[in-house]
Amino acid sequence: MESEQGEPGTVRPGGRTARVRAAVLRAAGDALAEHGFAGLDLADVARRAEVGRTTVYRRWGTVTGLVADLLADMAEQSLPRTETGSLLGDLTANARLVRRTLADPRQGALFKAVIAAAVCEPRTAEALHRFYETRVEEWAPCVRQAVERGELPEGTDAHEVIRAVSAPLYYRLLTSGLPLDEAAADRAAEAAAAAACAGAYVRRD
Repeated sequence: MESEQGEPGTVRPGGRTARVRAAVLRAAGDALAEHGFAGLDLADVARRAEVGRTTVYRRWGTVTGLVADLLADMAEQSLPRTETGSLLGDLTANARLVRRTLADPRQGALFKAVIAAAVCEPRTAEALHRFYETRVEEWAPCVRQAVERGELPEGTDAHEVIRAVSAPLYYRLLTSGLPLDEAAADRAAEAAAAAACAGAYVRRD
């Protein structure tokens, strides 16, 4: 029998255990999108996933443990970066991917719930930070390649450029109520590219 021990998010089993994990994480995402973090309940997740309560409680233990594993899985399943051969092309591809994710009714609601929970749940905050660092690191080579091509000045902080692409889109999602359309994504990419070309993200240390 495959072990179900270990910190949530660190076990990558196969077979039936993997299918159970996938069903539970899908159910957790649905519940988060529908009811938010405060309404997330392990028993309800087990019911939705059609697995035993004891399986969920034994493996994940707490709601925060389940959310941490959900975020780890989301990072693993996220699409890889697109390489177009130009800085603006790459950043635009990144911005459009972020926009599609946040504009999706289920995914947008899920991210809102997790971000809200991270404000007061340290473990959720840590898991969210790991998720974003994984995604930023996935796209950072696009910026490094732009430096090698001479599009950007030496010393440009690749992580900061990628974060700058997403920031306006998350602002729209969380605070402004403005539409998350493709034009907004393209503007975010153009602004980040222009700032990077002007040296705004060159490390000063």
